[in-house]
Amino acid sequence: MHKNRRPLFNYTLRFVVIAAMTFNCGLVYSTGSIFMEDIIPFTVNQPIFPERNFNVIDFGAVGNGKTLETEAIQKAIDSCAAAHGGIVYFPPGVYLSGTIYLSSFVNLHLAKGAILRGSTNLDDFPITIPELRSHTDNYTVRSLIYAEKKENIAITGDGIIDGQGAEYLWPFNKELFKKRPYIIRIIECKNILIKGITLLNSPMWNQHYLACDHLTIQNITVVSRRTNYNTDGIDIDGCHNVRITGCNIKTQDDAIVFKSTTDRSCENIFLDNCKLSSLGNALKCGTESNGGFKNFIIKDVYIYDTGGSGIALEVVDGGSLENIRISDITMENVNNPVFIRLGNRARPYTEGVTVSSVGSVRNITIRNLQAANTGYFSEKHPFQKYNRNPLHIPSSISGLPGHPVKNVRLENIYIQYAEGAEKLYDPAGDIPEKETSYPEYSMFGQLPASGFYLRYARNIQFNNIDIEFTVPDSRPLFYLDKNTANISRDGEFLK
Repeated sequence: MHKNRRPLFNYTLRFVVIAAMTFNCGLVYSTGSIFMEDIIPFTVNQPIFPERNFNVIDFGAVGNGKTLETEAIQKAIDSCAAAHGGIVYFPPGVYLSGTIYLSSFVNLHLAKGAILRGSTNLDDFPITIPELRSHTDNYTVRSLIYAEKKENIAITGDGIIDGQGAEYLWPFNKELFKKRPYIIRIIECKNILIKGITLLNSPMWNQHYLACDHLTIQNITVVSRRTNYNTDGIDIDGCHNVRITGCNIKTQDDAIVFKSTTDRSCENIFLDNCKLSSLGNALKCGTESNGGFKNFIIKDVYIYDTGGSGIALEVVDGGSLENIRISDITMENVNNPVFIRLGNRARPYTEGVTVSSVGSVRNITIRNLQAANTGYFSEKHPFQKYNRNPLHIPSSISGLPGHPVKNVRLENIYIQYAEGAEKLYDPAGDIPEKETSYPEYSMFGQLPASGFYLRYARNIQFNNIDIEFTVPDSRPLFYLDKNTANISRDGEFLK
């Protein structure tokens, strides 16, 4: 056990007020084995709306929670758009609705006390097929709020959007995915603001942003823990110039997940001051990774009560993950701190497309991470089909033969494990390659390291790493398996 135990960072959720309509970001990233630092500037534009209000009550809505208000709400949106934009206003009340379609220059604003509630009748959500083909064609054709190829749109206010997801709970079956509406789905739009709202009880993904530019998600709350499967908190899919700040998310599936379900990358991402909890992973890139991920800043995040990995960085569908900077992360009751994986599932994102390359994972920095009570979180769930293995599986960095993970730096890392797992490791057993398997921190089973396991990895730096165990574990902190090179700890190469 290490004697110099460090206290956990004091975590305060801080909200940032943006005065200007353009937010400037800069990314410091690592390149090569020397880790040179450069600045990549990018901006995130926000929409501006005319000071015109369109109260949904004036268009026939009653807000009693019983009357289906879809038509009245859509009339308000269409009238706002016809007047060249403004604010569609929901006063306090409960508004039952099926699918509504946002238009350009429209801000959907829910006052405090206003609840937009999704209908429990699937027929109220017409099948809507976007022009852009992506792997999410296999997941959904319905949503409560939908926008495609629009600009300058927003959903704001202190109100609530309730998906009533428990009404769509069936035995887990991928064939039924399309019968569970998303709450928000926005595709190929630009200048988007999601601010202040609370999303509850989604039937499936809470919100999906596909191939969008200039997206701000600010100070929202998402709670979809015990209503249905696959209730991701935020899905950012092949988007450019994104800012996520001040969000509080508690979900059954991944809390914030970046995807690329087309050949378009997720690029220029800034995320800070968020509080995350998930029965899946808290912060994740993947698994859908055709277009890859580039230029991320993630900082000041508190992760708690999470059944998977706190941080999962994955490429398995031929894309590239590069220039990722993560800092100032606090974790409590998280089963696995860090999982970095390059695999080769090679799944095409649509028919007629092939994946011909393995992809790459490189240029990652993770610093100032502190994790307490790690490796033994378990939460009984009323409908979960399986229980994640909570036993101490170490962090891992793993590539493939001929395709190593490259140029990763981890520094100022403190991890305290709740219980050792040495007795569960079989030193005579083989560690499977699982090249084409779904990436998950437990995919290889128990591992011969207590802290970090590396395989097919090159140019990896560990600086100021401190790992504690409440139960002694004699496995080495670092285990270098096949095809590792230039792995160092505090300036000295590991063997």
